[in-house]
Amino acid sequence: MSTLMLTPSPSNYCFPFSQHRITILLHYTKHKTLRTNFILVSLSASSSSKDVWRKTTPPFSPSRHQPYRRKHQSSYLDHSVDMDNLLYSIGQTTNEHQLFALMSPYKDRTLSMRFMVTLLSRESDWQRSLALLDWINEVALYTPSVFAYNVALRNVLRAKQWGLAYGLFDEMRQRALSPDRYTYSTLITYFGKEGLFDDALSWLQKMEKDHVSGDLVLYSNLIELSRKLCDYSKAISIFSRLKSSGITPDLVAYNSMINVFGKAKLFREARLLVKEMRGVGVLPDTVSYSTLLTMYVENQKFLEALSVFSEMNEVKCLLDLTTCNIMIDVYGQLDMAKEADRLFWSMRKMGIEPNVVSYNTLLRVYGEAELFGEAIHLFRLMQRKSIEQNVVTYNTMIKIYGKTLEHEKANNLIQEMQNIGIEPNAITYSTIISIWGKVGKLDRAAMLFQKLRSSGVEIDQVLYQTMIVAYERAGLVAHAKRLLHELKRPDNIPRETAITILARSGRIEEATWVFRQAFDAGELKDIAVFECMIELYSSNRKYANLIEVFEKMRGAGYFPNSNVIALVLNAYGKLQEFEKADMVYKEMHEEGCVFSDEVHFQMLSLYGARRNYAMVETLYEMLYSDPNVNKKELHLVVAGIYEKANRVNDASRIVNRMTYRGSMGS
Repeated sequence: MSTLMLTPSPSNYCFPFSQHRITILLHYTKHKTLRTNFILVSLSASSSSKDVWRKTTPPFSPSRHQPYRRKHQSSYLDHSVDMDNLLYSIGQTTNEHQLFALMSPYKDRTLSMRFMVTLLSRESDWQRSLALLDWINEVALYTPSVFAYNVALRNVLRAKQWGLAYGLFDEMRQRALSPDRYTYSTLITYFGKEGLFDDALSWLQKMEKDHVSGDLVLYSNLIELSRKLCDYSKAISIFSRLKSSGITPDLVAYNSMINVFGKAKLFREARLLVKEMRGVGVLPDTVSYSTLLTMYVENQKFLEALSVFSEMNEVKCLLDLTTCNIMIDVYGQLDMAKEADRLFWSMRKMGIEPNVVSYNTLLRVYGEAELFGEAIHLFRLMQRKSIEQNVVTYNTMIKIYGKTLEHEKANNLIQEMQNIGIEPNAITYSTIISIWGKVGKLDRAAMLFQKLRSSGVEIDQVLYQTMIVAYERAGLVAHAKRLLHELKRPDNIPRETAITILARSGRIEEATWVFRQAFDAGELKDIAVFECMIELYSSNRKYANLIEVFEKMRGAGYFPNSNVIALVLNAYGKLQEFEKADMVYKEMHEEGCVFSDEVHFQMLSLYGARRNYAMVETLYEMLYSDPNVNKKELHLVVAGIYEKANRVNDASRIVNRMTYRGSMGS
């Protein structure tokens, strides 16, 4: 069957939409071209839709329409219609009238709904797909289909038409359609990928309220999005929901969560996940163990990393390049240079080819162990064998020369790296500035620093702090203070960096001023900046300021980690605001945050300080039944609360329970 071919108008494609997707009301005016026959009258903001044109035809009302009619399957013309031809013709239309005219031969529903849904799915333009959906529902009077809405929803989300997505969802409801798993998965995924995480979570809550079960892919996507946004508490909350919905995580989900727990500094929980994996039949792999190793190394827990590596060997888990590189570093940190050396040179026997990271790591191990001859030999060996060297390689060697105060050789390496096309970075410059400061060449250090600032090179916090330390070491305290004062109005570094430098230097007043300015300007995107300020205020007993930052952090949609919650609870306690502390503790617990023992014990102490012994008992019993809580410390904390309140009998009861538990365990 041939299809009507239309010549596209040079004007933009403009489709009106049904009442359920409207926020801007318009009047239709005659005697104007298509593009200009709409006049803006008023704007209303609603959660259901944003910035869309309203049709000039009467609004949708089910009562004014004919009832939806079914057509017998045998009378469909699907096989006699060339879908590619029809799609091409639809692509030539420039407004809904042309599209409706094109589709008029099929208004008696001579095409099946399956055909129409396929047609929708192949139409990439979101405006045409909406007009086609309107034709399906309001002209051809097909029975409304959740599949058709899901396709249209996907198309508007691809075009980042967030308001229209809300409108389509509401329209589904009004047409008595129940959103399904695909509906919610599409909404959650697209909103999440765009960083609209609060919206994504609100869709998840709607899904759960509608008793639509999520699947592993959906929850895994949300966990991964949370992880990428460094919002680890949200990831933990979503993981808890995944398991409570009866879904068994797969290997990928478990490995992601090991990483999340590590980033949240919940080391015990990360370690227990490996045990849990075996319990549900999911065998930990090389990625599982290397993720654990990375977690411990990033937090300077090298003995724990060594223990994980031993377990890995015991269960005969294959080593990979990442694992070997991590363990070379671990051996170096534990002053086990020989073991690091042995592992490096045995990698090829295991079928693992060392990469530049392997060489750089061993180079640093040699330097830390003051094996300078071996370091220089390895550095030149890389060059002789044409093994790639990068800025890290040169930075490591410059630092090694700094240890021996050979500043000229260090300076020559900078020249060498530039000659072969490797550009120095902030670490290169901070290292050479530090070396010059140590050998008394402060004039050269200051000159380089000023040159870098005037050249427009981004000055990171390490470089800034290196110069401050160099001034202080030389007794030039005024120069150091001037640099710190300049950070109040940074012109060549991001404000987030300035806040971090000021906070770590203990400059409360300046850090506070820059923080508030940056927050009001909407420049704070890194959760670490909030955490840095909270730690600054806590260490300086500025509890009201700490609560201010915490409230801003929550207002910005960030989930606090376990350490931050502990500091916040302590601040509320110092301010005698026990109810607020209780509210935060319960809210975070309900949202699925996993607390360290310190947080629970902090809350117990606050209940005790308030003399709310009923809540002490309630929380004590809850924690007693939690297999992840250290029972010995729990009993000591609770007994101490009762002793402090002179409740000797209660303290004795807790101690006896601990003693009984110990004897049963033995």
